[in-house]
Amino acid sequence: MRVTIISIPVRDQEKALQFYTKKLGFLKKVDMPLGGGNRWLTLVSKDAQSGPEILLEPAPLHFEPAKVFQDALMDAGMPWTQFDVDDLDQEYDRLVKLGVEFSIPPREMGTVRYAVFNDTCGNNIQLVEHL
Repeated sequence: MRVTIISIPVRDQEKALQFYTKKLGFLKKVDMPLGGGNRWLTLVSKDAQSGPEILLEPAPLHFEPAKVFQDALMDAGMPWTQFDVDDLDQEYDRLVKLGVEFSIPPREMGTVRYAVFNDTCGNNIQLVEHL
């Protein structure tokens, strides 16, 4: 068994595509129309193009419980998922210069350093550097 796709709920797939590619640096892998304005839209890390894909899932638009859960996580300040980075300070500085808004700047907790930002599509995302 292995992880091939993780899903991140987004309220606007095109806006999410622009944010995740232009600001975070992911690459578009699959973009297939599904009807009704929805797409099977996946991204990969530029450093692991054959690795796990991120599905930008339009679930909050079509499934109210998904929207409620997404809102509850956002209101609580909890991240939907996390991405690992090699140098948190460098990534934080790069993203701040691109206009990414962080609710938690870099800080240390145990064996990691972390920061949390808003992906502009309904989610908090956590960046983690393992120490």
